[in-house]
Amino acid sequence: MAASGQRSALRSVPPAARRQGAPWRGECAFPHPASRIQNPARASRAHGFTLLEMLAVILLIGIAAAAVSVSVAQGLASARVSAASGELAAALRATRARAIVSGEEQSFELDIRAGSYHGADQRAVTLPKGMRLGITSAKEDQPNAYTGRIRFFPDGSSTGGHVTLQRGRRQWQVNVAWLTGAVSVVAK
Repeated sequence: MAASGQRSALRSVPPAARRQGAPWRGECAFPHPASRIQNPARASRAHGFTLLEMLAVILLIGIAAAAVSVSVAQGLASARVSAASGELAAALRATRARAIVSGEEQSFELDIRAGSYHGADQRAVTLPKGMRLGITSAKEDQPNAYTGRIRFFPDGSSTGGHVTLQRGRRQWQVNVAWLTGAVSVVAK
């Protein structure tokens, strides 16, 4: 605050002048808009974005959207392979459990050509399209070139082998131990 008797360096503008935006007592309350222009060449150009600038921004947004969509698609493909290998491992475990509970040999059969399998419940499960399938099992459990089988015995053991699921670069292997019949899933 200024001491009494001293003039304040700040001047106030009466409310009526502020509302109208008019000068007060010959002074300009607001600077003239033309006084803010530093470059006279830009004075005639309207403020905003040029068409070229807008196109560049749209192009960058398109590139970013394409990169995100490719990443999401690869993530979904990987999730499908992971889910399919988990379901296949669960079917193998169910077949093993059924052999132990029933006291009878049970078979898990895989058809590479059709991309399907069925366990002890004899329900056929088809894998997602585009997924490659392979099986390694005992010679006597391969009746032809595109069918393989893993057998489970009442004591929990099996003929052993592994099933390979592949989609693109993602690959999962479902292993079955011959001695214990234990099923495990390994990402490759």
